[in-house]
Formats: sequence, C-alpha cells, structure tokens
Amino acid sequence: MTVPGVMERLALRSPLWERRLRLPAVLLLAAHFKLGLLLVGAAPFNGDEAIVALMARHILQGERPVFFYGQAYMGSLDAWLIAPLFAVFGPSVGAVRAVQVLVYLGTVATTYWLGRRIFRSEWIAGAAGVLMALPPVLTTLYTTITLGSYGEVLLIGNLLLLLALDLGRDGAAPRLTNGQRLGGWFLLGVLGGVGFWSLALIGVYLLPIAVYLAVAHWPHKARLGPLVLVAAVGFALGASPWILYTFQYGLATVADSVGAAMPLPPGYQPVLAVFRHMFYFLLFGLTVVWGLRPPWSADFLALPMLPFVLALHVAALIFTLRGAFRVRDHASHGRALLLGMMATLVAAYLLTPYGEDPSGRYFVPLTIPTALFMAAALHWLRLRRRRQRSPWRKWFAQILAMALIAFYWWSNVSAAAQLPPGLSTQFNAVGQIDTRAMPALMRFLREHGETRGYSNYWVSFPLAFESGEELIFAPLLPYHLDFRWTPRDNRYPAYGDLAAASPRAAYITTHHPPLDKRLRLAFDRLEISYQEELIGDYQVFYALSRKVTPDELGLSPECCAP
Repeated sequence: MTVPGVMERLALRSPLWERRLRLPAVLLLAAHFKLGLLLVGAAPFNGDEAIVALMARHILQGERPVFFYGQAYMGSLDAWLIAPLFAVFGPSVGAVRAVQVLVYLGTVATTYWLGRRIFRSEWIAGAAGVLMALPPVLTTLYTTITLGSYGEVLLIGNLLLLLALDLGRDGAAPRLTNGQRLGGWFLLGVLGGVGFWSLALIGVYLLPIAVYLAVAHWPHKARLGPLVLVAAVGFALGASPWILYTFQYGLATVADSVGAAMPLPPGYQPVLAVFRHMFYFLLFGLTVVWGLRPPWSADFLALPMLPFVLALHVAALIFTLRGAFRVRDHASHGRALLLGMMATLVAAYLLTPYGEDPSGRYFVPLTIPTALFMAAALHWLRLRRRRQRSPWRKWFAQILAMALIAFYWWSNVSAAAQLPPGLSTQFNAVGQIDTRAMPALMRFLREHGETRGYSNYWVSFPLAFESGEELIFAPLLPYHLDFRWTPRDNRYPAYGDLAAASPRAAYITTHHPPLDKRLRLAFDRLEISYQEELIGDYQVFYALSRKVTPDELGLSPECCAP
C-alpha cells in the first residue's frame, strides 16, 4: 500500500471523539498560551499599536480612516475590527489584544484545516496546529500585538489557500453547481481584495493562487474568462477602500504598496541590493522563521537545543523539496501551492525595497507552510518507523515533535521574560521602552499640569491613548541617536496643532543622552529655567519658565546631527 493510502487508513482508524476534540484542544492550547503572555505583560504597548488603537477610538468619534495614519498603505481593517469592542467594553489595550487573539485562533484553525485538506491526515493537521499554537517567537510577536493587519493577512491567506484548493479541484474534475462555482470565485476575489487593501503582503498568496487556478482550469478554459471576471468584481468590492482612495488622492497608494516609503541607504543600487537582501534573508530571515532568534535581536534563544532544532528544520526542508520534485500524490497540488507562496515571498523580499527591512515581519507568512511541512516530515518518519523493529518506533516522531514544541515554548518564555524589551518590534534600543512606568508618568504629568508638549514617536501615541487623549505630546523629537527624524513620525498632525496652541509645553525623551544634553544646552542658551524628573525610562523636562518649541531649540525636522 502507498504511503498516502496508509495515511488515510490511519486517519480513519482514529476514534471519532479524538478527531472531534483535536482541533478544540489545539485552540485551547493557543488561547491559553496567548492569554498567559498577556497576563504577565510580556508585550509592551508600543507606538505602532497605539496608532491602530487611536484609529479605532476615532472611528467611534466619526472619523473614517482608510489607511494607517500618515501613509497610503496598510489598510485600517484592524482598527475597524477593534472599534466594536471599544464600543461595548470601552477603549483599552486589552480590547486591542483580544481582537488579535481571536484572529490568531482563526489562523490556527485554518492551518489545521489546511493540514487535513492537503495531506488528508488528522495527525499532520493536529501537529501543524500545535506548532502554530506554540509558534516561533516571530509569529508570537506579530500575532499578539497589532501593527496593522499582519495577523489578519495570515487568516485571509489561509482562507484563500483553502478556497483555491477547492476551486482548483473543480477545474480538474468539475463537481460544483454553477451557483457554487460562481460564489466560490466571487468569495475568492472579495477575500483577496480585502487582504490587498489591508496589506500588500497578501500578494504572495494571490500570485501563486492565480497561477494554480489558471493551470487547473486550462482544460476548461472556455469558462475561465467568466470565472475570472466574477473574481475581479469581488476583488474590486473587497479592495474598494483602496481603489476609491487612489482615485481621490492619486497614485501614492501604488508607490507605497511597492515599497517606495521604505528608507533606503545612501547610493541604493537595485541590482547590488539583491545580494544584500539575500544575505539578510539567509542570516536574519531563516533564523527568525525557524525560531532560533527573536526579531528584535541577533542573540540566539534556547541555546542548548539550537543545534537540534536547526538540524530538524534543515531536514524537513530537504524532505519537502525532495518530495515536491519526486512524489506525485494527493498532496502534490497543495504542496506546490504552499511552495509557490514561499517562493513568491522570498522573491519579493529579494527584488524589492522591502528587503532593506531585516526585522522579520515580512517573513511571518512563512511560518504556516513551515509548520505544515514539518508536520508532514514528522508523519512520514512516524510511518517509516512503524515498519521497523524498534521499541521506539511508535514514539520516535512524537518525541521529535515534543522536543520542537518544548524549544518553541522555552524560546518564547525566555524572550518574554526579558523585560525590557519583552516581545518587541524594535531593533533600536531607544524604542525599547519599559512601559510599566507609563502609569507613573501619566500621574506625574497630571499632578504638575503638563498636559501638552513634545516627545518621540514611541512615547507620544501610547501616552495619548492610555490617557484618553488628555496628555498630548506631539512626536516631533528624534529617537535615533544620530538625530534623524522623518515627517512620517508625525502621523496625526492634530496633535502637533494642540501642542502648538498650548501656552506651555514639557519635553519627554527616552534612552537618548545626546538629546537630553542638547535640550539642557538650549534651555540655558535661551535663559529658560526648568526642572527634570526621571520616571523609569522617561526623562521629563517640565516647569519651563516659558514655552519653547523644538524649532527654537534647534530640533527642526532638518536637524540631522548632534
């Protein structure tokens, strides 16, 4: 009997109660892990997440943001999902995180369904689900906090893959009614459009899906045109916020979607950049996807287990690539689709300006096919060992899987326990702020009547949200040690207007001794008396004898060197 046949028989022999309880158990594990991280405060509330939360709050006040404040990409889907919880429970960081937990549970469930759909194996589905319930630190980070729809793209991407597999099968052996067929293609388009508006990263799913469906339906190409038209109508509906904004404000949406907003190094050459991006992918990409290090640091995690995990991932990769070229079974189409998605993502990273960002956020979609392929490799080993006369034959694959899960748990816990930074998106130490002092900072500012002023991006927006927008400090101060500042940091200009209209202003800095020194020298030069207070990581300059703006202090946007 073939391996696929054995896999199907093993799945059928599983007790019914076991098959029905496997997914709920996986989801319970994922929820327990997420809630545990949130209860211990492992993920500080940062500036990017605060902007999404402020957008949700402003939606309830009548605003209708289309994109992340201050840019023409990364749609506001996240904020629209959070707003209803704010309406019911009130604005809070907990409500923001609750949405991310629910979205991620959907991602875990759809990963489980992908395992069943592609490999027709309950064991593979369950193993992949557990690997996503206790994932690498990279996935934990970007599905616990929100930076603007990264979590939603994972869920939408999984749904697109599931739909594509069903619609592709219909092309090879028509089995749907006309209504079901048209509805499926329309839904595919709607999901693709919503995903595209939310984050252009969804393109790494859409391109291989388009190729797969075109090939699958080519024998019936006479009906392919109408189906593509239906999908295009759905896509236009799902992406309508993006389309309408583009018609109204121009092609900034297109430029931003292909990476025009990415900060590029001096003398950027696209051809030479490919080699640098390849270096980034091999050194930073694979290590973070496989969970060997956190996205914000080059330090490795759970060192005693690292050689084992590295070897296991390399072996699973070789097994997957070997099977893609040599094995033809019921999983071939799904395997090819997953590999196509991975190849598209890597190619986009190498060939576009997005490759200048080594943080790891663009690699998050890779963790899902990695979990599925790892589960498939372990299952193959499980079946192979069953035929050997070894006392460990039945448990060998399970032991390897449990060791890998133990590594992920250890690496997540050790990364989360290091506060600060905790689970952080920041490579820059200036942005790695211990936010546990935020309540003390707010209390101090209120007691001294300092409700307006100036700070940096990573302080201004969390402070505004946590204080119910009572404490407004415009993000006009640099946070890079070389004093670089970009107008994009001032993502909500209304805060700058409020600070400018105030008769007094305080200054808040973090981890920036050169900036503190410049402020003191400027105050002395202008003969302004002031007081200082250090509250955790927050350095507060307050009680100024007169209001002074960043321009007067020599901290205009043009300022670029200390």
